[in-house]
Amino acid sequence: MPAPYMQNRELSWLRFNERVLSEAADESVPLLERLKFLSIFTSNLDEFFMIRVGSLFDLQSVNAEALDSKTGMTPKEQLDKLYASVHPLIKKRDEVYFTVEQRLRKEGIVNLSTAELCIEEFRFVKQYYEQEIAPILSPQIVDSHHPFPHLQSKVLHIGAVLKEEEKTLFGVIPIPASLPDIIQIPGTGVRYVRVEDIILDHVEQVFSMYRIAEKTVFCITRNADIHPDDEAFDVNQDFRSKMQKLLQERRRLAAVRLELNSPVTAEFENYLCETLELKPEQVFVSRAPLKLSYAFSLPIPDGAENLCYKPFSPCRTPGVSYDGLFRQIAKQDILLSYPFESMTPFLRLIKEAAVDKNVISIKITIYRLARKAKLVDYLCRAAENGKDVTVFIELRARFDEQNNIDWSERLEDAGCKIIYGFEEYKIHSKVCLITRKEKSSIRYYTQIGTGNYNERTAAQYTDVSLMTANQQIGLEANEFFRNMALGNLYGNYSHLLVSPVSLKETVLRLIDDETAKGSSGRILVKINSMTDVDVIEHLQKASAAGVQVNLIVRGICCILPGIPDLTENITVRSIVGRFLEHSRIYVFGEGA
Repeated sequence: MPAPYMQNRELSWLRFNERVLSEAADESVPLLERLKFLSIFTSNLDEFFMIRVGSLFDLQSVNAEALDSKTGMTPKEQLDKLYASVHPLIKKRDEVYFTVEQRLRKEGIVNLSTAELCIEEFRFVKQYYEQEIAPILSPQIVDSHHPFPHLQSKVLHIGAVLKEEEKTLFGVIPIPASLPDIIQIPGTGVRYVRVEDIILDHVEQVFSMYRIAEKTVFCITRNADIHPDDEAFDVNQDFRSKMQKLLQERRRLAAVRLELNSPVTAEFENYLCETLELKPEQVFVSRAPLKLSYAFSLPIPDGAENLCYKPFSPCRTPGVSYDGLFRQIAKQDILLSYPFESMTPFLRLIKEAAVDKNVISIKITIYRLARKAKLVDYLCRAAENGKDVTVFIELRARFDEQNNIDWSERLEDAGCKIIYGFEEYKIHSKVCLITRKEKSSIRYYTQIGTGNYNERTAAQYTDVSLMTANQQIGLEANEFFRNMALGNLYGNYSHLLVSPVSLKETVLRLIDDETAKGSSGRILVKINSMTDVDVIEHLQKASAAGVQVNLIVRGICCILPGIPDLTENITVRSIVGRFLEHSRIYVFGEGA
């Protein structure tokens, strides 16, 4: 039965992404950062369609009457609301983009159309097209002898309606991934042309045998929500090979969205919809570029540093030296707060462990890694130095699958033991255990945190990381790794909260403990998302009993605060800004 204090998770996510878009519209945010927020909004929406919308299409195909546990909506009802909600967001994104783009022009960062080029600039672009672009284009017409090609998801294409006497054809040009997104024009300032505009300007040359009736840049988004436990996969094959096949399969799934960079005739749009099996509501016309990731690589003109955030460097943790980490942790726990403090102490700990003759083993869980990872170098060095290194790596970290496959191969080549985890559950914990022999005893050094072991995102995400020599925690961390290696989900832990064994159960119990205190109860929770129905119901009961509940939820939040007699004692805040909020913290009792 739908509850009046709950909302649909997908619609809640769209409201989160709208808050990202609001950062792009915020006059107090530096101009180039606003363009980056537009890029983040766009890439967020891409992933939303690939995963969340894709999963709803899957659900609709297998159980069209399935009801959302929070709102009672069917998959079709959810999809209809989602598509209707996205169209106004695209319109707002376009408005914000052109406001930012015009302001950037005044600051010397100019996105030129080909029509704005002077003669010398036009010659430069033409030469670049002829030498660098034209030789690698693969244009195709579509007719009875040339079937409609497979279009890759999230790849820009040029589409054209071609006329030959009385015959009408469709022409398509995929924009090669090897090309840069923008071509910078030589001269003063930062002046550039987007590569899709250059190719669009040469369509008549590419299809010179035909008359061009209309043309546009377009992009499709495919469902990417596929699972490695699909029956199509052989259960006995190596999991790494299985994931490689999964990635290949993802590239050919059904389209869930069509984006056009300019309005086209009804005939043109209908042709694409029929060919891609899309409905009109799945078509989005955007005047802003369909790809904005170039925002992160635009150079800054001299003297225009005000266009970006002021440079930020994490501070050194007071009282912590980068040498002799074992000695320091044995003396007292070290709590790091990223990105305000550096990840360096943890990396130096692993580097130190790699060459320490007293270190016996290193065990670590990995969900996401940077493209260049010192951590991998140190783990490999430890294995090469004879340490017992075990890496529990999650190959199903969404859109990082190939990166993790590549790292797992390198770690294995260096002598590390690689374990992929459980079939039904992802390895999402962030735990590292170093076992060291000291005098006549074994001593554990444990790191537990909320952030991935990713050196790049540690400078961009807010997270906490605890390094401790507490032996009770170390013993349980050792038991945790042992259970994972044995495929045992259900170990017994007193100090660690482990999903799916005890985390939710403990959180519910602690909420109930505060509920029993009535108006003197206090709960503070900082998390990425709030979607679990049981947790929401317990928080609502706590609110009804008078407990003050403060929720800091970055993204999806399915509980509606402030409803009289139901959630009036619940407040929800979402922090969206320069750093991505990523830490998970639960506080119960006085002082929360």
